[in-house]
Amino acid sequence: MSDVKESQDLHPLVDLRGKRGLVIGIANEHSIAAGCAEAFTRAGARLAATYLNDKAEPFVRTVTDRLGCELVLPCDVQVAGQLETVFDRIKTEWGGLDFLLHSIAFAPRDDLHGRVTDCSAAGFGMAMSVSCHSFIRMAHLAEPLMPRGGCLLAVTFYGSEHVVEHYNLMGPVKAALESSMRYVAAELGPKNIRAHAISPGPIRTRAASGIDQFDELLEAAAARAPEHHLVDILDVGNLAAFLVSDAARRMTGTVIPVDGGEHLTA
Repeated sequence: MSDVKESQDLHPLVDLRGKRGLVIGIANEHSIAAGCAEAFTRAGARLAATYLNDKAEPFVRTVTDRLGCELVLPCDVQVAGQLETVFDRIKTEWGGLDFLLHSIAFAPRDDLHGRVTDCSAAGFGMAMSVSCHSFIRMAHLAEPLMPRGGCLLAVTFYGSEHVVEHYNLMGPVKAALESSMRYVAAELGPKNIRAHAISPGPIRTRAASGIDQFDELLEAAAARAPEHHLVDILDVGNLAAFLVSDAARRMTGTVIPVDGGEHLTA
């Protein structure tokens, strides 16, 4: 009888009660970041989130208002000072941070749709700055807010390892993001700050719509995956919630696919 009571008193495997997280990258209710935010809140986390600009804010608010996000702040990583202001507000309002999700990526249309061989220096630099270096900046700003440890998550894609038709410039950029994550994990590990990259299969999001012939990529992914199913944003969110939880406290520096097994045949 006592064993039964003891088991009932145990917290669930993914328990984020008492944890505070920052989600950067919600564009609308279909975003990968939105699925992650929902999983975080279901597990009990308190959340802050960002929106890109005034035009994007109403679409982000449909997610953050429903989930009860405590802070919703503007953040365009290309605008000087905006990212720093987000972390300053979190320090003022919360005093610390337990996890963050980086789910932003961008490349100029001409560079994204053209060959890597032909990409411009300016386009390559912008894609790297927004999609990769911003994660390093976030790690730098989060470090002092995580004195007891924490977890940093980035979102990647298997086009970093394999040549995926029409993924083009984002392939090298995501490869750089994954490498950066590993170095961050190694450097911040002594402070119990962990880092991971989640690698979903293709999902129909606003960001993905910029990839040429994306519908064909979706069809090919479903055909190749052993389960013959596409993943959705909550599949990604469930993995994200586990990784930032104490249940994953001895895991760091990994790139984890959530793609129905597509990476086995890609």
